[in-house]
Amino acid sequence: MHTVHLLGGSRTDFKRNFKKENKSLREVIVEVVRDAFAATCIEPGDIQAGVLGNFAGGMFTRQLHLGALLLEADDALRGIPTMHTEAACASGSLAVLTAAQWVQAGFYDCVLAVGAEQQKTMSPADGSDVLGAAADYHREKPEYGEYMFPKLFGRIAELYMQRYPSLTESDLARVAVKNYSHARLNPLAQMRESDLDFTTASTETQKNWRIAASPLKLYDCSQITDGAAAVILCSERFLDKLSHRCASGNASPRSHAPVSLLGWGHSTDCLALEKKDVPHFPQARKALSRALEVAGIRDPKTQLHGVEVHDCFSVSEVIAYEVIGLADPGQGASLLHSGATMLPSVRKTVLGADAPAAPFSIPVNSGGGLMADGHPVGATGVRQVLDAYQQLSGQAGPRQIEGAKRFLTYNVGGSMTTTVAMVWGT
Repeated sequence: MHTVHLLGGSRTDFKRNFKKENKSLREVIVEVVRDAFAATCIEPGDIQAGVLGNFAGGMFTRQLHLGALLLEADDALRGIPTMHTEAACASGSLAVLTAAQWVQAGFYDCVLAVGAEQQKTMSPADGSDVLGAAADYHREKPEYGEYMFPKLFGRIAELYMQRYPSLTESDLARVAVKNYSHARLNPLAQMRESDLDFTTASTETQKNWRIAASPLKLYDCSQITDGAAAVILCSERFLDKLSHRCASGNASPRSHAPVSLLGWGHSTDCLALEKKDVPHFPQARKALSRALEVAGIRDPKTQLHGVEVHDCFSVSEVIAYEVIGLADPGQGASLLHSGATMLPSVRKTVLGADAPAAPFSIPVNSGGGLMADGHPVGATGVRQVLDAYQQLSGQAGPRQIEGAKRFLTYNVGGSMTTTVAMVWGT
C-alpha cells in the first residue's frame, strides 16, 4: 500500500450566492480547481484522475454527469478518468477517500478531489425537500413532513435526552456559540460577521420552527450554503518529483513536513432513522474505530490535536464527541463545558471570564463547522480535509491550533447513515 500525501488545495468563500453572481456549478468548479493548482504548484498535466463529490446537482441545478466539469479547468485534463460520488452530506469526503484509495493502491500518482454544491436556487422549503432525499424519503416524509432533517435530528436530540437527561437545550446552544465564535476567526466562513451570544442562542425562538423540531432552535442548525472546495492527493514518488520542481525555482519549497493520510474508515447504516441505535450509532463508531486504529491512535484525547466533525445540528457535535471517544456515552455536554473543544482564544467568550483552564485541548470545528462556516453539502467533506491540511501545515491563521500533528476529519451523510473518517498527520 502506497503512502498518500495531501498537497493542499483551495475553497470558495461560503458567504457567496452563486445565482446572484450569475454563476453555475460549472464556473465555480473551474474556479476552485484552478485556485487549487495555483496553491499547490501543481500543473494541470500532473493530474492523472479526478473525483467530484456532489449530493443533489441534478435537483438543485438540473446538472449531473459532473465529473466532466473538472476537465473545463484546463485542456490538459481532457482524457483523464473522472467520477462523481454521492453519499448525501458525506459526498465530499467520499470523493477524497476514493482519490486516496486510488493513490494508496498505486493506480495513480496524482489525483484531484473536488466537492461542490449550489443550493440557493430555490426557496428554503423546496430546498429542504431536496435535502430530504438524504433520508428514507418515501417512508419518512409522511411521518416528518416539511423540513425533514431538522425534525429527524430533533428526534435524535429527544432520544438522547431521554437516555441521558444531563444534556440540556442550553448545552446545545453552547455548541452554536462555540462554532460561531470560531467562525469569526475564519475569513471565508459564511457566518463570520455574526456575533452570536449565549442568550440569543438559548432563548431565540421561532414558534413554528421550535414546534416542528423541538428541542432544536434556529441556531442549532447548519446553514444553507453555496460553495466548493478542492484538494490534491499524491504518492510518495510524485511528492519527490514535486519537491525537486519547487526547489528548482518553479515555486517556493515547502517549509513544513508532508501531510499524509494515516488511517481511514467508512461505514454505512440503514437509511431509516428508526432502524438505527440512537444515540450510540454503532455503525458510525466502526468507521471511527477503524480510522483511529490504523492511524495508531489509542487515546484520541491525547493523540489527536484537532478535529473537524459533522455538526449539521448541535446535537450532532455532542454525539460526535462520544462516537470518536473524546467523551464517554452521555458525557458529551461535560466535555463541552470543560472548554477542551474550544480554541483557547474563545474559551472565555463562550464559558465566561471565570472559566477554569481546560483539562486538555482538542479544538473541534476550529473554522466554525457546518453551523457557522457553512454547509455546501457536497463540498463539506472536502472543506474539512482542507482545514486539516491548513492546521497541520501551520497555515490556519488566527484559528491555528498550536503544535498540531494529528488531525481527524469526520463527515456524515443522512441521519448518521454514511460515515467517513480520516486521520491526517505530519
